[in-house]
Amino acid sequence: MLAIIGGSGLTQLPGLHISRREVVRTPYGMPSGALTFGQLDGHGIVFLARHGYGHTVPPHLVNYRANLWALHAQKVTHVLSIATVGGIHPDMRPGRLAVPDQIVDYTHGRETTYAEYGNGDPVTHHDFTWPYCDEMRQRCMAALAECGEDFVAGGVYGCVQGPRLETKAEIERMARDGCDMVGMTGMPEAYLAKELGLCYAAVAASVNWAAGRQDSALTISGDQIEATMAQIMERVRRVLLSVARLEFAAGG
Repeated sequence: MLAIIGGSGLTQLPGLHISRREVVRTPYGMPSGALTFGQLDGHGIVFLARHGYGHTVPPHLVNYRANLWALHAQKVTHVLSIATVGGIHPDMRPGRLAVPDQIVDYTHGRETTYAEYGNGDPVTHHDFTWPYCDEMRQRCMAALAECGEDFVAGGVYGCVQGPRLETKAEIERMARDGCDMVGMTGMPEAYLAKELGLCYAAVAASVNWAAGRQDSALTISGDQIEATMAQIMERVRRVLLSVARLEFAAGG
């Protein structure tokens, strides 16, 4: 079964019939919100609003462990994350979509693993060379192409702590580190999915230039971000519909 993690507005997909919402309790606390179960062409999909319905949970306080565990407990096998980002690389202009293939983690203080060290669990080192599932990435790129999107087929997602936006100097450092985009939710979400054996990928939607770049040289406009987000999410919904249909065709 396919799960989509993103904003609550993404449940408004053409042809989606919502069957129920369910509060799922986990050993790691409560997820960001109830899981929304729906049917698309007779196939089951689960939606989770990462920041809660009403967007009330900031990125550094998201219970990523509970979110991923709740999906895993519902027999989800594939997860698609929708992530808004700021563009660092010139290709990541506002309004552009990308399917990142790498991550640099700048976060701190988040619960990053399901291992309970100190309770007798052995130390484990999961391979994270390629943080995203290539099968899911290929499906996302096929869907983007099917929708006629001019997208970036790769890229390095730099995950910062939030909830504040970055300084110009921080973005310059991230650019030197090789980051193409900056967001606040990619980690530990991607790693926790890896620990659970979930096939996880992300579609990144650039909603502004990162601090110090282009028209964000002096300041970042919240109004501009909102306008870009409203426009780009309409396109994201079409891509999600295509991803879901490709997933079903593949037997997911």
